[in-house]
Amino acid sequence: MGSNGVLALLLVCLHVNISCSFLLSNNDEYQVWLTTGDQTKKLSREAPCPVTSQHHGYSVWVDRNKRRQTIGGFGAALTNSAAYVIYHSPIRNKIITELFGSGINDLGISYLRLPMGSSDLNAVDPYTYDDMPNGQTDFNLNHFSIDKDKAFIIPVLKDILAVNPNLKLMATPWSAPAWMKTTKNLFGGEFINDSRYMQTYAQYFIKFFEAYKVEGITFDSFSVQNEPLLSKNDYPTMIINIDPMKAFIKDHLGPLLRQKNIKSKLLLWDYNWSGSWYPEAALNDGNVAQYVSGVAWHGYYGRHDAPEAFHNKHQHVDMYFTEYSGGGWNKNYADVLTTETRLIFIGQTKSWAKNVLLWNLALDEHYGPKKNVGGCNDCRGVITVPTGKHSYTKNVEYYAMGHMSKFVKPGAVRLEANYFNWDDLQCAAFQNPDGSTVIVVQNPNTSKSASFSLDIDAKHYQYNNLPPQSVVTFVK
Repeated sequence: MGSNGVLALLLVCLHVNISCSFLLSNNDEYQVWLTTGDQTKKLSREAPCPVTSQHHGYSVWVDRNKRRQTIGGFGAALTNSAAYVIYHSPIRNKIITELFGSGINDLGISYLRLPMGSSDLNAVDPYTYDDMPNGQTDFNLNHFSIDKDKAFIIPVLKDILAVNPNLKLMATPWSAPAWMKTTKNLFGGEFINDSRYMQTYAQYFIKFFEAYKVEGITFDSFSVQNEPLLSKNDYPTMIINIDPMKAFIKDHLGPLLRQKNIKSKLLLWDYNWSGSWYPEAALNDGNVAQYVSGVAWHGYYGRHDAPEAFHNKHQHVDMYFTEYSGGGWNKNYADVLTTETRLIFIGQTKSWAKNVLLWNLALDEHYGPKKNVGGCNDCRGVITVPTGKHSYTKNVEYYAMGHMSKFVKPGAVRLEANYFNWDDLQCAAFQNPDGSTVIVVQNPNTSKSASFSLDIDAKHYQYNNLPPQSVVTFVK
């Protein structure tokens, strides 16, 4: 960098009052993107941070030799409602490109969760893939069909895969068909604890994977049941207690997956941090554990570091983070940005999660659409797609996710970085497959700016005045 370049960089840093020290003039520098809690900066490209001979404030150190989990990706759930609003938007192609593209202005989503049938965010009447009239059963699954997914879910998925062919997918059922349940109702109740029903339900999973494969769509992972201890009478839910779950996996689903050579990773739990006893009990049975690849967590109740404690006991089992939602209950941008970066994106990757997924990818301006289901009435999507408009809104979740999804690529490895007190800095670091390094730093303090040095590879990179409740990503 010549003298004119140094002067220009100085002027930029002084103008934004968020400065990088550049006492040494060379090309050894990190590129910088910033989002502030006051919304004046939203994934804004800032002046780069060169290497410096001095440092002050906090020390954010990264040890490249201590390599942790491999990252699978970042994203959200393509619920029925999310697929519906994207499919019917006049700017559908623009939305899909900007969410899943790899350009510098794209979000870079690399992992999606797909409900198998309906959840509480459904734009059409709730359904499964083998619904029968009351009093009838279908143990041979003669009526199995994914045709309802072909209306707009599969077309949207194909458009997404055209933009990002390497996208990874996770499948999750909210309920088995009603005729397989004690209540004979899609809403609430328990799965019937009987081997004939279990064998049929295992075949149901196989048929789902095979039907989607015909459409050119495969799944990296799946969970056996979303929130398996939850029963609600106003939207699809289903309880599978721990003993029936163990029997289902070890005696039916696991062997059938192997027999059919289906490689999708089987994940346990898919529920809150507070319920670690459930996957613990399942994995303590070796006949179950042999089929299990990972444990999936939701972030609504419990300690955010529960997956780390679980990993320390079961290091051969991968951790996944699969659901967290913002919503109308909290519209404070700075507060939500702080929570989602500190607890979810930084917190879960540092707790060994291979992926971090939010809840709805997209919803309309009324937190929907929703048809004949209860459940969450004010969940917020990563984006809001107003009905019939040639526009969409990037919500705070977009920017919280973007600080990782845009820069941390699938196959990246988390690098060990230091830990701070709860209201001090939070940070996470990664090395991409191409060798580039990504460091994400958050200042959760509600009133004080923070200065710090990035200390990596025996070098210092000074960053000054990260505003309160703000997050910054460094890439080199």
